[in-house]
Amino acid sequence: MQPASIYKQTTHLHIIRIFIFCSPYHIMTSSAQEQTKHLSKMDTTTAAPPPTPSAQSHSQLASSAASADTLSRLLHRLPPTLSLPTRRSTPATSFPLISLSDPNLQDLLFSASSQRGYFQLTNHNIPSQLATSAELESVSLFDLPKDKKESYFPKNWPLGFEGDEDGNGESFWLDAECSTVSTELVLPSLRELTRALEKVALEVIQMLSNGAGFENPLKEDPTRSCSLLCLHGGLEGNDGKPGLSGGSYPYIVGLQYQIRCQKYSLLTDSGWTTVLPQVDSIMVTVGDIAQVWSNGKLKKVRGRPMACLGDGENSRCISMSLLVTLPSESTVSPLLPKVITDGVNANEDEIREEDEEEDNIQSICKTGRRFGSFPFDDYAWRVYHAPLLFKDPLDKYRI
Repeated sequence: MQPASIYKQTTHLHIIRIFIFCSPYHIMTSSAQEQTKHLSKMDTTTAAPPPTPSAQSHSQLASSAASADTLSRLLHRLPPTLSLPTRRSTPATSFPLISLSDPNLQDLLFSASSQRGYFQLTNHNIPSQLATSAELESVSLFDLPKDKKESYFPKNWPLGFEGDEDGNGESFWLDAECSTVSTELVLPSLRELTRALEKVALEVIQMLSNGAGFENPLKEDPTRSCSLLCLHGGLEGNDGKPGLSGGSYPYIVGLQYQIRCQKYSLLTDSGWTTVLPQVDSIMVTVGDIAQVWSNGKLKKVRGRPMACLGDGENSRCISMSLLVTLPSESTVSPLLPKVITDGVNANEDEIREEDEEEDNIQSICKTGRRFGSFPFDDYAWRVYHAPLLFKDPLDKYRI
């Protein structure tokens, strides 16, 4: 088939291929090679001299050159959208940065939680060396043979070791003491980091309850809460998608110390969003339990923060997330504001607080309870085993 006829039958994409593989130089070279091959097979004693190129062959070569010139001009006119696409990183959204020493700390925490459901804390007293040491201990756990992982951390839902079915990640779910059945493993840094994060979490819960206007059930009885430390190790790929493995669990607030610069994907009430926490800050996400307690005043993040994958290398990414949650025998329900009934000797501040709480009660009466009561253990089982991308498990209990 002649180049000119090829050109007439091709689309834009085929035009590119013709320009590369059917240039005049290639055509001439191929013709010379075929001619030489043909001559070598002929009997030299009887072969006639090679024919002189006719005007027709010159015309064909000229036509090929003209076609290539036309293709070259067309290529320059191709729109830029036909060029090879390059992978683009997902831009990070605005991430509220709040100092624990800010005089308006409570207002800032409530504002971020009611509008977004996540924020980051600075000026805390957790040293970076502690977080780094805890990460090294986490690495040592993931480096264990699989049989030792399963024997040292037997499955006792929700605690224990669990490997993802797709083989792209593994998780250790530990209690607040980072307990293990092995006497060989000692995890002092992980235990100390868990306690330090838990202390910050309880302070945050108290401020959120004040801002949202509900009574904090953990204030007088800290045993009404428990903490889980989730260590997740996944392989980074090059698809730019968050790793959705490792399971999830209901929680009040979740905390994660930022050791290095790393983007994370959060599944909020508004959908997926990407954030880039500041190094040495504490990333805080508001959980589903806090949203129910506040009767919907607080936004939430479903599940743990997911490390954004796609740095171009297959490397392991380890995250350490503390989830402050509830005992399995708990019942979850909205915590409505308390009414101040004794105002005989109340000062101006008490009177103002009473008026504010009455306004909150009237608001709740108008809108009604937004969630019904439900047993925590049943809900936690559904959250843990249901894929994160499915329907929000809380929808079942909305009123």
